[in-house]
Amino acid sequence: MLLTIDAGNTETVVGLFGDGVDLLDHWRIATNAERTSDEYALVMQEFLGFHGFSFDEDIGGMAVSSGVPRVTAALREMAERYFGLDPVIVGPGVKSGMPILYDNPREVGADRIANAVAAYDQYGGPTIVVDFGTATTLDAISAKGEYLGGAITPGVEISLDALFARAALLRRVELVEPRTVIGRTSVESVQSGALYGFAAMVDGLVSKFEVELGESNVIGTGGLVEVIAPFTESIQHMEPWLTLHGLRIIFARNRPEAPPP
Repeated sequence: MLLTIDAGNTETVVGLFGDGVDLLDHWRIATNAERTSDEYALVMQEFLGFHGFSFDEDIGGMAVSSGVPRVTAALREMAERYFGLDPVIVGPGVKSGMPILYDNPREVGADRIANAVAAYDQYGGPTIVVDFGTATTLDAISAKGEYLGGAITPGVEISLDALFARAALLRRVELVEPRTVIGRTSVESVQSGALYGFAAMVDGLVSKFEVELGESNVIGTGGLVEVIAPFTESIQHMEPWLTLHGLRIIFARNRPEAPPP
């Protein structure tokens, strides 16, 4: 079995793949740079135990994308000590199977590469991936399967945190659809701005991307995709676990000798 882990700045998503391409289960935990490799091992074993599995008997491979260096180091140590594995950690030197046309390919986040690989594998190109995470990112993949670049904006939650910190009379709200676009209370006004505002931003960026790319597949992913994507006009497919599937594909391209995950 294959364990895939995407460690973002806010949350870490864990996926378990059995034989083939099916995602057996997935879990989401808060990213904590202070967590040790031993603590990660305990958490992973608890997750695996839900299915009656054990990391020392059932896990044959591990793939990681991480934007937090201390978490990367802890996960690598966990894999080596508890799994007895040499994990595939997406970064320089790892075969993604996709040309990276960024001016400096080392600057591209590992999760963005995994997303692009999975999106092109499933939908071909040209394709635009919209990832609603700590940041909201848009990534462009050409018809030939090349990673071209993208756009990065503050994520929904970061933007709201800044708003509430600077505006004394506004309070935190639940991200649900307000009764009307024109909010009749402060709560509804914030909800309208967050949901419809970010949806409109995504639609505007996708439209400008397509001027350069041509008509494209547009895929939404990330922790808030199911909250924001329904209010967009441009997102055609919602794939919440796209990054995990990208990690599965990259693992296979770097560990062809390993048993099928």
